[in-house]
Amino acid sequence: MSTGICRSKLGWFLLLLQVIFIVLFATTVSYTDTAHSVNDKGKPNTDVATYYGLFQDVHVMIFVGFGFLMTFLKRYGYGSVGFNFLLSALIIQWATLVGGYLGSHGEMIKIKLDTLLTSDFAAATVLISFGALLGKASPSQLIVMAIIEIVLFSVSEHLGLHTFKVVDVGGSMFVHAFGAYFGLTVSRVLHNPEVEESKKEGAVYHSDIFAMIGTLFLWLFWPSFNSALAHGDDRERAIINTYYALAASCVVTYAVSSLLDGKRRFDMVHVQNATLAGGVAVGTCADLMIHPYGAVIIGSLAGLISTVGYKYITPFLSSSLKTHDTCGVNNLHGMPALIAGIAGAVTSAVATEETYGYSLYEMFPARVPATNTSEYYRIKEKVDVEFGLGRTAMQQGGFQIVALVVALCIAVVGGLITGVILKYVKILDEPRGNEIFEDEKFWHVPEDEEAEGTVNQSMVTTCA
Repeated sequence: MSTGICRSKLGWFLLLLQVIFIVLFATTVSYTDTAHSVNDKGKPNTDVATYYGLFQDVHVMIFVGFGFLMTFLKRYGYGSVGFNFLLSALIIQWATLVGGYLGSHGEMIKIKLDTLLTSDFAAATVLISFGALLGKASPSQLIVMAIIEIVLFSVSEHLGLHTFKVVDVGGSMFVHAFGAYFGLTVSRVLHNPEVEESKKEGAVYHSDIFAMIGTLFLWLFWPSFNSALAHGDDRERAIINTYYALAASCVVTYAVSSLLDGKRRFDMVHVQNATLAGGVAVGTCADLMIHPYGAVIIGSLAGLISTVGYKYITPFLSSSLKTHDTCGVNNLHGMPALIAGIAGAVTSAVATEETYGYSLYEMFPARVPATNTSEYYRIKEKVDVEFGLGRTAMQQGGFQIVALVVALCIAVVGGLITGVILKYVKILDEPRGNEIFEDEKFWHVPEDEEAEGTVNQSMVTTCA
């Protein structure tokens, strides 16, 4: 089938998806009461005051931060920013629907401002996977991957938060770990020897500068990402802990990057990515009592592991495991998210009422007694909680690990299945040969002035 026909079908496919979204939104989605109740008109909407500022911060991260972070490829800037834009706009609609169906129990989906936040979180999951495939997948493949991944991500998150009842305020387990290892698995299935042979994968001076714009936006707004779904003193802790974890990972990244270079120079790839690893590594326990020194330790460890990963693990994955990772998502999202999962489990396992007060039972609702006991009513007098599962601190820590393992299993198995679909459904138009890491196949690209001048001079010589 010709490329033109494939691209024509992409346009119709996008229109079909949008029509389906319109129908589903019209029949199954409505405003929450605070957005349309006549009786509440004129009263302050606390959701707007609570969430809107943080939502806008996260929104900037998704559309600007992620988009520009991936512009380092010298011939794939349009694809990096453009496909990031398209995927995000598609996913926030699809994620609203899928997540809503899982949580609404057959009733209408009620849209609240925190729904917009969780939809952006879902978009981040797919964008992380996109990073592993950057420049190697067609827009059709990316769209199909996004549709499948959001369903699996929503199931994984629902199991973790509602069945296992774990904490993961910054989404390190369910967003970063899931997105990274889903994308890496898809990349492994789509392995193409032509990728390693391509000379277009590298950066040029100005493309690395553009990528740093994305880095700085993400670095600045990451405290909002990790704290947006927290409340009260939990949110304050999440902001503080993320702030210091990011600072520590930045300093350690510069130090280790210099030490790993024979001439003691900094590597821009490390600076663009590993400086952000602290935000990922602290995500699961960001709102917990890890203390500022704990945040600094976690951020430092993340910066170290991420930088070493870019130097040694990324080449190993590509050469030995045939898993090409364009953006190094294993180093920025995957390994730091594993650190986050372990840190969250340890912190949960040592959480006590002496440390948290009665807010312990709001933080870990599964630790509320399961029956009518004097212990339950003692807690109920102080905080508004329902019956829990009566877990101990150690049991809560164990379930944190279980949730992480289940998320990874769903990501890997789902990535295998998705990769097979993307590889063998030929109509999805996978890039080949010179099309890899190249914008020209899918975008109108302005002609390079130097190249144009060369062509014109050649024409003059030929005419003469």
